[in-house]
Amino acid sequence: MASTSTTRKTAPGTPRSANTPDPLDSGLLESLVGYNTRRAYLVISAVFAERMADYGLKPVDFSVLSLLAHNPGATSRQLCAKLDILPPNFVNIVAGMDKRGLIERRPHPYDGRAVGLHLTQAGEELVREAEKAVVQLEQDASAKLTARERETLIRLLQKIYL
Repeated sequence: MASTSTTRKTAPGTPRSANTPDPLDSGLLESLVGYNTRRAYLVISAVFAERMADYGLKPVDFSVLSLLAHNPGATSRQLCAKLDILPPNFVNIVAGMDKRGLIERRPHPYDGRAVGLHLTQAGEELVREAEKAVVQLEQDASAKLTARERETLIRLLQKIYL
């Protein structure tokens, strides 16, 4: 396997500073989908955390609120399935949003046993602002890609998990 390492190498005969570590061969790691996905995630998630701090949202909170903004009345079961969240973990997420006054529960119109989740006015306002911020941070984070490359990247990543 050919190395695809992007690590800079010093020219032969160039003295190294005592503080400069030898470059590491990361060719194998850089050929792995998981490694590259994780590295990209670390960059994007750091920016996400910074920009969403003003809204008090973690990635899962944002995802739930965004889904509810576009799917009013979705059930906990639907949201858990879509986001691959275990129901016991989802209870705490919903409780936190309820405590913040972002969501409310209403009887489901077709299933008497189910409860639909809806955004409150405060939730709608928050998610509207947060979605704008996330769209901008995604554009910033993928600025080195053309629009077509970005679309291709998203499509390829979705082929892995959909």
